[in-house]
Amino acid sequence: MLTPSTSTAHGPRIGVLALQGAFDLHRRRFADIGIEAPLIRTRAGLDQVDALVIPGGESTTMSHLMRTNELFDPLAERIGAGLPVFGTCAGMIMCATEVLDGRADQRSFGAIDLTVRRNGYGRQLASFEADVHVDGLGAPFHAVFIRAPLVERRGDDVEVLADHDGVPVLLRHRRCTVASFHPELTPDARLHQLFVDSL
Repeated sequence: MLTPSTSTAHGPRIGVLALQGAFDLHRRRFADIGIEAPLIRTRAGLDQVDALVIPGGESTTMSHLMRTNELFDPLAERIGAGLPVFGTCAGMIMCATEVLDGRADQRSFGAIDLTVRRNGYGRQLASFEADVHVDGLGAPFHAVFIRAPLVERRGDDVEVLADHDGVPVLLRHRRCTVASFHPELTPDARLHQLFVDSL
């Protein structure tokens, strides 16, 4: 449940983790649907939001920056206490319970029961785009996959909202939604609205 001290008259206050990656585009997509989305770089900023986006980028770098900025443990604590999270691409990796092909010192939050493989679809040259059908949306969503993680296992309670060639690419469990693609790279804000509607 959102706390009245942080939610605004225009809806929930959704932060976008802004240490590395495509964070500003997420902020713009939320602005497109009238949602304030401050960029979060400190623990004080984290304490002021009702939900958080963990954007795409490079997951090992992001994990390192969270530790050096003293954000990893406070964020893990808030996620454990029920903070809603939307993780995209690297954000999916950060939210998963198990990461394959990661570095030995890489940490994740275990917010959703998934095993994901870093760069599971291939390196940068293997990037691609595809229309995917998302539960709850009418028209397909144009998904951009860049060094995307591949879901190799999901827990029984994890809901698949969209797949591509039979592989889940958009999933949700309780307060955590994850996408293996980059919804912020298109002007279509429907997935950002879907996340807001889930709060």
